[in-house]
Amino acid sequence: MIKTRQFFGTDGIRGKANAFPMTVEIAQKLGQAAGLHFRRGNHRHRVVVGKDTRLSGYMIECALVAGFLSAGMDVTLVGPLPTPAIAMLTRSLRADLGVMISASHNPFSDNGIKLFGPDGFKLSDQEETAVEALMTADLSEQLASPSEIGRASRLNDAAGRYIEHAKASLPKGCRLDGLKIVIDCAHGAAYRVAPAAIWELGADVIRIGCDPNGVNINEQCGSTHPEKLCEAVVEHGADLGIALDGDADRMLLADETGHLIDGDQILGLIARSWAKAGRLATPSIVATVMSNMGLERFLADQGLTLERTAVGDRYVVERMRENHANVGGEQSGHVVLSDFATTGDGLLAALQVLAVLIEDGRPASEICRVFSPYPQLLKNIRFSGSSPLRLPDVQAARKEIEKRLGTTGRLVLRESGTEPLVRVMVEAEDAEEVERAVNDMCDAINAAHAVA
Repeated sequence: MIKTRQFFGTDGIRGKANAFPMTVEIAQKLGQAAGLHFRRGNHRHRVVVGKDTRLSGYMIECALVAGFLSAGMDVTLVGPLPTPAIAMLTRSLRADLGVMISASHNPFSDNGIKLFGPDGFKLSDQEETAVEALMTADLSEQLASPSEIGRASRLNDAAGRYIEHAKASLPKGCRLDGLKIVIDCAHGAAYRVAPAAIWELGADVIRIGCDPNGVNINEQCGSTHPEKLCEAVVEHGADLGIALDGDADRMLLADETGHLIDGDQILGLIARSWAKAGRLATPSIVATVMSNMGLERFLADQGLTLERTAVGDRYVVERMRENHANVGGEQSGHVVLSDFATTGDGLLAALQVLAVLIEDGRPASEICRVFSPYPQLLKNIRFSGSSPLRLPDVQAARKEIEKRLGTTGRLVLRESGTEPLVRVMVEAEDAEEVERAVNDMCDAINAAHAVA
């Protein structure tokens, strides 16, 4: 259903700024449509609007605001803040809707719009489809009368509210005094709040990627390019490095030796820590099909299970809500801690890791590598026309490779949600078998697609 829609994709609306669908016209229509869809009751309706640091954010923000005001919604502007901060503020301000203008880890030339319901969760497919239907309808008779047009205002203490929320997620009395931490905010939405929160907790903070100019977001920095972070950690003799992405809903870490720690290791560390403290709501956590089998085996040794979903933090959150789990995430660094947040929050996850470092007293290189990952290889196959995954020869090759891997390996095939790509991922105990299986699957896809 997602792929047949005109505007919404796998994570809101996203595209090249000033080109379809990220145009002023579409943004204004979205504001009107979402505003009307979430007008329920006779109270003054409110929408919270935040953004990251992209140049095009000003343009999209103004268009959205005009749409919401014309639908009779009051708009509360909060400026550049992380995506999870918008979700948090939507709930705490009792708003009817939350909007984040961001293309996450994409380059500055892209932008996107994510919507949150009054509960702080991303909209369901059904709600997005309903909003999209309104975007293509004639709304002239449904817009606000002149006396009911909305008002726009700015919430000046929004950043402070989020900082205090993040600090409160630490165990009572936990401080970061004595730690030296490098933080790379990708010149993005968290460039002020994340360093401030960590500094206020007592740490010595070295900031990089904290000088946005509208066009440098994610540019050779942040969680998609963590090389500078790793170098800075070693250079400054830091205890830990934190790399956020453009909207700070995901992060990666670097230990004191400059080695990266991915989302799977972070999930394993938090799960073990919370299980020992009796904080894990269920004996399981939620991750995606891309998470390493090493994580699954590690959790099993702890008496815990791993529930897998399709790729995408929204699917992780949906499963967490179904299973009443309070820890979930992705290998890429989305970590969802539902005791504190309704979506991935890079700062909150980093603080939970820092709490473990403080309690344990050992260096990050000893604490944060909780399992040895299985060899894993991912390759992308570009295609044109219909998906090659439905071709009989591809399905036959898939079954043969899965049989070959048996219970000691996995083959994952999935289509990209944003481009005509098939992603082929294999993991197994034997690195040579991993490479052989990936190449065989790619060859089968290319051969079958060429014939088709």
